[in-house]
Amino acid sequence: MLEKLTAHRRALHQIPELDQHLPKTRAYLEQTLRSLPCQILHPYGDAVCAFFDAGKDDCVAFRSDMDALPIQEQNALAFCSQHAGAMHACGHDGHMAILLCFAEWIAQNLSSLPHNVLLIFQPAEETTGGAKSICDSGIFEQCRASHIFGLHLWPSLPAGVIASRSGPLMAQSSELTIEISGKSAHIARQEDGIDALDAGVQFVRRAYRMAEEFEPEQFRLLRFGRMQSGTARNAISAHTRLEGTLRTFSSSLHQALAQNLAEIAHSLENETGCQISRHMSEGYPPVHNSPLLFEQVLQYLGQENLLILEKPTLITEDFSFYQQRLPGIFFFLGIGGDQPLHSDHFNFEEQLLEPGLSLFQKLLYL
Repeated sequence: MLEKLTAHRRALHQIPELDQHLPKTRAYLEQTLRSLPCQILHPYGDAVCAFFDAGKDDCVAFRSDMDALPIQEQNALAFCSQHAGAMHACGHDGHMAILLCFAEWIAQNLSSLPHNVLLIFQPAEETTGGAKSICDSGIFEQCRASHIFGLHLWPSLPAGVIASRSGPLMAQSSELTIEISGKSAHIARQEDGIDALDAGVQFVRRAYRMAEEFEPEQFRLLRFGRMQSGTARNAISAHTRLEGTLRTFSSSLHQALAQNLAEIAHSLENETGCQISRHMSEGYPPVHNSPLLFEQVLQYLGQENLLILEKPTLITEDFSFYQQRLPGIFFFLGIGGDQPLHSDHFNFEEQLLEPGLSLFQKLLYL
């Protein structure tokens, strides 16, 4: 399959498309799938699904993302991106290549499969969370899917290593915006003003102190990366804007931290006289691997074939929406190398896709 994996990956790498608008990618996928004994479904937009009916009562789902990133590729490859300002810098071309070759393998073995199979090619993983739109389409109910698997290429793991863990694997993320309104005055008459800059500094300090009070094993990240305030060096600032990120591995912890931030804002309003508004984006839920399904996978694959990660990662993934509907497991497929995801020099050897294809083939017989 290496030749086909390579051909699919390189063809898709040249036509990266962004967000929800993926007409060339969709056309390429459909062209391959039309030659196979499957029903091609379109749950929404440019999403493409392939349903293989093996005559069984249940169905196992496998997912690949489709979208690229708004990055200008800097690699000197014969198969570089042909679309200015767009690049498959997160491995989604590799994910699609794996799923296409998996589809061809399914077609060759359809009569002996223990389950029906649903393959999902999903837009907008990098942007608006296309997984939720797939879930809301009703396709899982239509195909009677019982559980779902997915994977992501992972440069920080050794080449060929497959890794995962039971329970939390990837973070829930929210983007925070704090707007603080005070009253401007000359610094020589600060008693006439309400200092929004000082309130912003206090907000950040109290927020960090609050986050540190949680137990160390409750992995979380609360950081502010940007503060804008003031108009002149000799004037009390009338407005401060804070921008930050909150990431956790538990929805309940996420809610607790958000509530504590609200209480900090309320206290500072009373103490300083400022008005403080907060906006927190909804973000993706945490990727949480089903403990029961994970144990079954571990026993089936063997501990020597699956690296158990000690800790989850603070990166996010909208595969979590699927896991809110079905038991699911998400894996990392090591590709090694010195270029991280989202780098304009990101690349990998196609032979490293073979362990991912082999993993999906094995999981189908679980």
